[in-house]
Amino acid sequence: MKNRFVISAFITFCNTLIFAQVEPIKIEGQAQGTTYHITYFDEQNRNFQPEIETILSNFDKSVSTYLPTSIISRINSNENDVLIDTYFITCFNKAKEVWKNTNGAFDPTVYPIVNAWGFGPGKKQKIEKPIIDSMLKFVGFQLIELKGNKIIKKDPRVALDFNAFAQGYSVDVVSEFLNSKKINAYIVEIGGEVYAKGKKPTGDNWKIGIEKPIENKESVNPTKAIVTLENLAVSTSGNYRRFVVENGIKYGHHIDPKTGYPTKNNLLSATLFAKDCITTDANATGVLVLGLDKAKAFLNAHPEIQAYLIYSDDKGNYQVYETSGIKDIVSETEE
Repeated sequence: MKNRFVISAFITFCNTLIFAQVEPIKIEGQAQGTTYHITYFDEQNRNFQPEIETILSNFDKSVSTYLPTSIISRINSNENDVLIDTYFITCFNKAKEVWKNTNGAFDPTVYPIVNAWGFGPGKKQKIEKPIIDSMLKFVGFQLIELKGNKIIKKDPRVALDFNAFAQGYSVDVVSEFLNSKKINAYIVEIGGEVYAKGKKPTGDNWKIGIEKPIENKESVNPTKAIVTLENLAVSTSGNYRRFVVENGIKYGHHIDPKTGYPTKNNLLSATLFAKDCITTDANATGVLVLGLDKAKAFLNAHPEIQAYLIYSDDKGNYQVYETSGIKDIVSETEE
């Protein structure tokens, strides 16, 4: 009887611990001109929001083009002796990598044209071909390089914009912080970019939805598919959220660096999966610019990146192309 009592007491004790850990800690706020939502499980019930907000603030001070005093803004303004940090160096090197891999479809030096179209912090301009053509002369990642701890430009008008993937990288930065605190079950979402680690204490996986690519600036769209995540990053890029109307024509916010105009193809949204969010976010932008056929070739050459692509067929109906690596983690919702 004594042993049975001890075992019974031990089981009760363990169950108490398990259920005590089931309650998640949820924090949310504003960062990078968008929102963030973080959920994690911690036996010590620690609230990391002050530390995370400091991290995100320091991150903005490095790579936000919306802050005139940030490192990237000062480099774009050609200030002398700008000291760059790890955040900036990581973004620059990843941008160079993706630029090469996508044959220039992803190019952060398209920033002046992004501003001209009204998709950046600068003042929108009247779009005319001579203006765009003149700007294209100083667009091209071959015109700027990182030497040691300094940025070297071949033309002072070259300017950088990491906004296409900075949010994804900030997800990685916050995730690294949680890892350092021995948090083994969490999901981090910043501006729609997501990384999820481990499983919930109940054994359930983290789940998110992929929206239908319906033009909508105001609210959440119906869900097209459900994604099950474990130790995986995911980013979705599409033109259905941000667009402008110019001379009666609707243009999405993804600029083709080779033409200076928004992309025109039947690829509506690109959801990418990889081990880190800087990779998914940057490449999702590049894939959307490439278009469906070139995107397929790119994905075949980069098996470390998996994808769920939504495109429009000749009749205007949604169609899906998905790589083999996501068959078990993405499930379509009922229409």
